[in-house]
Amino acid sequence: MHIRVRARSDPKPSEITPERVYRTRREFMALAASSVALGGLNALALTEDWLDARGFADGPVFKGQDPGEEITPFQYASSYNNFYEFGTDKGDPAQYAGELTVDPWSVEVTGEVAKPGRIAIEDLLAGVDLEERVYRLRCVEAWSMVIPWIGFPVKRLLDRFEPTDSAKYVEFTTLHRPEEMRGQRSFFSSIDWPYVEGLRLDEAYHPLAIFAVGMYGKVLPNQNGAPLRLVVPWKYGFKSIKSIVGIRLMRRQPRTTWNVMAPDEYGFYANVNPNVDHPRWSQKTERRLPSSFFSPNRIDTMMFNGYAEEVAPLYAGMNLRRKY
Repeated sequence: MHIRVRARSDPKPSEITPERVYRTRREFMALAASSVALGGLNALALTEDWLDARGFADGPVFKGQDPGEEITPFQYASSYNNFYEFGTDKGDPAQYAGELTVDPWSVEVTGEVAKPGRIAIEDLLAGVDLEERVYRLRCVEAWSMVIPWIGFPVKRLLDRFEPTDSAKYVEFTTLHRPEEMRGQRSFFSSIDWPYVEGLRLDEAYHPLAIFAVGMYGKVLPNQNGAPLRLVVPWKYGFKSIKSIVGIRLMRRQPRTTWNVMAPDEYGFYANVNPNVDHPRWSQKTERRLPSSFFSPNRIDTMMFNGYAEEVAPLYAGMNLRRKY
């Protein structure tokens, strides 16, 4: 197993909160292997205390790393969320997402692929080398976090279904289950469920784009997109779709939820860009959580959220004001 070498643009965590049960990837995968022997990886994806129950103790994420950006405390990352399937307030997902059943879970892959089909989450994770990634998360609402994810490259999954030469885009779809996701049955919701997002295929294949199954050394909480979510760190957070059940490879650009609802506010590309403001607020700065009225923790926003060195070539020659 190869340990990922940190790129210069990666945040370097200097402070780990007490909630963290985060050891090395080697230990993580050793425990995953023991899980297989005991009957599959279903528990890895679907049980919140999967790692805790197997003896993980509090510890730092990256021992020996140079100090840098602080990791956002777990209690903020797990309680301050946009996940409108459970409500529009930031605290609604943490309050109501426990009503969601995530076992069993499967993902259907269709469209421009040679081997379409449905795959159970335990089969999806079997044989996958999970990696630690500490990424900045920048919301289009101009707040941000730094989160340690556990996941694997998107390309690793897509390649299993053999995209055809006609595949140019990838569409992702969130679970639609109104009986357990109260936001989907809200009379006041204006969203046409299920939630849909998309990427160009070359974006999805970029090494920074991952499917996450965990965070902070634990499996994903429901409110953060259990059991499988997308993480695309150079784009605004709404692109990192949660609780994925459908993936479709397409010839043409998919119609995505926020782009359809408000195309003047939410572009398909949604690259973090301090030079292109949202129509209702500036994107030049962001409020890094935790923050307060007396300590707003306001910082400058970086182009591509600080990942320009890696991803700027994807958009060479594009007008990023028009293709926002």
